[in-house]
Amino acid sequence: MSPGGRSTAAEEPAARGQSEANRKLKYISLAVLVVQNASLILSIRYVRTLPGDRFFATSAVVMAEFLKVLTCLLIILLQKRFSVKETSLFLLDAVVFQYKDTLKLAVPSLIYTLQNNLQYVAISNLPAATFQVTYQLKILTTALFSVLMLRKSLSRVQWVSLLLLFAGVAIVQVQQEGNKEASVLDSSNQNYTVGLVAVVISCLSSGFAGVYFEKILKGSSASVWVRNVQLGIFGMALGMLGLWWNDGAAIAERGFLFGYTDMVWCVIFNQAFGGLLVAVVVKYADNILKGFATSFSIVVSTVMSIYLFGFHVDLLFTAGAGLVIGAVYMYSLPKAAVGSPSPSSSSSSSASSASEMDAFLPKSVPVK
Repeated sequence: MSPGGRSTAAEEPAARGQSEANRKLKYISLAVLVVQNASLILSIRYVRTLPGDRFFATSAVVMAEFLKVLTCLLIILLQKRFSVKETSLFLLDAVVFQYKDTLKLAVPSLIYTLQNNLQYVAISNLPAATFQVTYQLKILTTALFSVLMLRKSLSRVQWVSLLLLFAGVAIVQVQQEGNKEASVLDSSNQNYTVGLVAVVISCLSSGFAGVYFEKILKGSSASVWVRNVQLGIFGMALGMLGLWWNDGAAIAERGFLFGYTDMVWCVIFNQAFGGLLVAVVVKYADNILKGFATSFSIVVSTVMSIYLFGFHVDLLFTAGAGLVIGAVYMYSLPKAAVGSPSPSSSSSSSASSASEMDAFLPKSVPVK
């Protein structure tokens, strides 16, 4: 056998091993995305419906931003081999000296701060499964903003999937409208209309923020960790402003950490670190896997809602949720056969934004 042949034979086991490792990473990615998607919604719903003193959602948003920024700073410090001086100079240049680049993130940071607060409002007033299904409207809003702001084109399959998505959400809302009276009797402190308005505004803000990032940060060389530090600085400042405006007097009387329990801390850590973890893991997951993870997380949320909150699933809800799950999967299908790269970019931005919580983890390329 020639040297070239021996080289090829030796490389085959290594290639098979690499392929097996990538396959395992994809399964791990799927599990992480599903768990993060479903657990955050369910845990927020759980802590917001427990009897007793409620924590302030505005303080939870600020705390999550603080932990996220602290984590990113530690990662940057690690990348700089724990050199405090080098890290400080790097951040001074990236955040202060390049202030124009930093200021670009003020608008999306405001949107994400609003979105994070609205998610607490929505989940506090909507069943977890209903929120999870309705929140997929952000795929529709992201697609529409991509077409309007970035002049992107969508394939026929994508347009059909968006129509199915809207129809599925509409069916779920019709089903929930029929059950509203019963739910109000069970939970007099919840307002379905307030929750629905909050989730719709959250979807609009999520779609706009994702496309805005793609528009202003395209071609930027900044890392995801620097971007999150820049976002977090504005996020904490704006979050504190919202805290003062909405709960200032109550927090002054009861304290910033009023109502915090172990479960509340779990929610905050999930919100802060879950998105960062997804940002790391998501590179191993293609669009189909991310779409499948989103669909599967809807199923998990629905099943867990039945056991945890006594959520009632009937034929109408099943039909609507089924349409949404199918639409999410269709939208994330590969676009190579379409012949245009634009739909792929749009799909990547919107389908992956379903895993996060969005969407508060921009990269140097179009958001996820």
